Amino acid sequence: QVHLSESGGGLVQAGGSLRLSCAASYSVYAMGWFRQAPGKERVFVVAIDYEGEKIYYADSVKGRFTISRNNANNAVYLQMNTLKPDDTAVYYCATSGQIARFLNGDIEYWGRGTQVTGSS
Repeated sequence: QVHLSESGGGLVQAGGSLRLSCAASYSVYAMGWFRQAPGKERVFVVAIDYEGEKIYYADSVKGRFTISRNNANNAVYLQMNTLKPDDTAVYYCATSGQIARFLNGDIEYWGRGTQVTGSS
């Protein structure tokens, strides 16, 4: 059982920045984030493989969000810039054994989520 612990959410004005962190209890391969806005389904945001060589972003966040990881700490980070009200959602850290499975939504472990609110 892998436990994921997220932090860094909060309220920010449109155009502002936030940095999310996620720490895993064990070393994991593919890591990344999904988000769920009120009344909507959970959707893919970004994924990164273990080496940090393969990174995939949803079109809605390309150019504004940047993912990185520190394998020594089993951690992944999401730098979110130029936040918009549409980015308001609960952000869930997730892991999977393969990047392809992650991209297909085949997630092995989920974090509890952290709220991000972009105010207009």
